[in-house]
Amino acid sequence: MSDLLLELEGLSRRFGAVKALDDVTARVPPGAIGLLGPNGAGKTTLLKILIGLLAPTSGAARILGRDVRRESLRIRQDLGFLPETDAFVLGLDAVRLVSLAGMIAGMPRRQALRRTHEVLSTLGLEEARYRKLDGYSTGMKQRLKLAQALVHDPPLLILDEPTDGLDPRGRADMLRTISGLVRSGGKSLILSSHLLRDVEELCDWILVLNEGKLVWSGRIDDLRSPRESRFRVSCLSGEARLREALAREGCELLDETRNGGLRICAPSGWDGARFFRIAGEAGAVIRELGPDRESLDQLFERLVRGG
Repeated sequence: MSDLLLELEGLSRRFGAVKALDDVTARVPPGAIGLLGPNGAGKTTLLKILIGLLAPTSGAARILGRDVRRESLRIRQDLGFLPETDAFVLGLDAVRLVSLAGMIAGMPRRQALRRTHEVLSTLGLEEARYRKLDGYSTGMKQRLKLAQALVHDPPLLILDEPTDGLDPRGRADMLRTISGLVRSGGKSLILSSHLLRDVEELCDWILVLNEGKLVWSGRIDDLRSPRESRFRVSCLSGEARLREALAREGCELLDETRNGGLRICAPSGWDGARFFRIAGEAGAVIRELGPDRESLDQLFERLVRGG
């Protein structure tokens, strides 16, 4: 077994003239991985290749040390998948549906049933376990899909929009459950979500796709670290004069902050003392100065724009 979670080498997938994935190469360690990209970026295609529903047009992919072309059945036994869309057999209750998922994954019937009751209880569905799925709420259906993914206790979870359609309380509960599985349960996670807050809350590493190409693979903190020369500055007075003085010193004005003030990219090696000295010389009074730490939303936009 490889010590990597994912190994992608020149991975491509065409649909006619359209390249859904274009020469994607990445090596990703175990842990919590966020898969990001705008609509049409290739996220769904990549997930389908990883779980064996699509074959690559060219290149190679390994997940949990197993080749997706030759070992797709074993890969599916080693992962739990929560799809974005519902895929239920209506008329069944939760116990029958989840235990069926366990048996499909290779579990003996008795073991699958025992494990089903454990998982449904853990996810708060114990009292509804014999209720027909047709009457489940959106939140209950999302938890039921997670139960199907968990029943055979896989080392890897692949979750596609797990909080989709949930109210704020349901979203918080789902994120708390997933976090516990990863942090305490020792499972790896690949999370595909359009809610960047979910990825930022759960994941340490991100893969960002855009138009089928990989534009970033690495730790979120590593993506932020080159931004040490960026600052946020707000003034009590003289902001226009400070702006002009900083421009003469080689600073780049990025844009204004949401709450007023400036976002500045300074030359390498600048510190707070230099800002205050320049402000004093320009007749400006700085109210607040601090590092410009980007949110994941800002990082994502910058990567997609190619900045």
